[in-house]
Amino acid sequence: MSFRKLGVLFLACIMTAVIFTGCGGGEENNSPAGNNTGIRIGMIKHLNASEEDFNGFFIKLSETFSLAMPSHKTVFFDNMNSMQMALESRQIDEISTYRCVADYLAARNPQIEILSEHTLEFIDAFCLALREEDTELKEAADNAIVEMRNDGTLDQLIKQYITDANKSENPPVVEMQHIDGAETIKVAVTGDLPPLDFVSADGKAAGFNTAVLSELSKRINKNIELVQVDSAARAAALTSGQVDISFWAIVPVSEIIPSDADKPAGIALTSPYYRGKIVHIGLKKS
Repeated sequence: MSFRKLGVLFLACIMTAVIFTGCGGGEENNSPAGNNTGIRIGMIKHLNASEEDFNGFFIKLSETFSLAMPSHKTVFFDNMNSMQMALESRQIDEISTYRCVADYLAARNPQIEILSEHTLEFIDAFCLALREEDTELKEAADNAIVEMRNDGTLDQLIKQYITDANKSENPPVVEMQHIDGAETIKVAVTGDLPPLDFVSADGKAAGFNTAVLSELSKRINKNIELVQVDSAARAAALTSGQVDISFWAIVPVSEIIPSDADKPAGIALTSPYYRGKIVHIGLKKS
């Protein structure tokens, strides 16, 4: 089954995620702003959908499934650091992120806990974003990702950098090889999704995505230069030519969530190389 065809299944998953995960496992909202504000959920900024759009998605989902749910207010952030600061200062109640990221953050911050998980799964698929006109580069990247999936390389990297990684330590730095005479392409990294995308204090990119890039470099015979940008600036960096590739996540689509909810015009996406389950994290109850 393709990732796109899974969108219909994920409709029910979204609804369950909102009720059980997005509401702190069904417990009372302890927001200092009270119930008038509802559950304030922090998200990394989506680049083709507004906070109001996401609030509308929640309402449509509730109406479609005829289920009562507390009100939700989506709050976008340009990066993970500012979102964590907002959580710790109680400007937001929860952070929506991926399970592997939640595990990493919870292991390193004793104030944070993963909220009750939902039974069904809402999953984003990770891919690479390129400019639509870069058809040759997209084809080469697509072929390399398919090869890495088929020969077990992606499974090995997931095991090493995510599943079996020591979450109390920084993700390891992965050195990019240099290929004499090969073209250099620039890839945006944000550091906002450790251990997927991480940038150390001394500015070195590390983690799973970097390991994928290292393998990709060998297979498409191109050197890779890493460029750090804010998550919210990925599309602008790509379309302006500052970078040639950026990491992206495909949001499962439906009649309620449009296919371009996080895919700005002029951008093409490769075949997915990883799937991440969405969970919410919050401060531990005192």
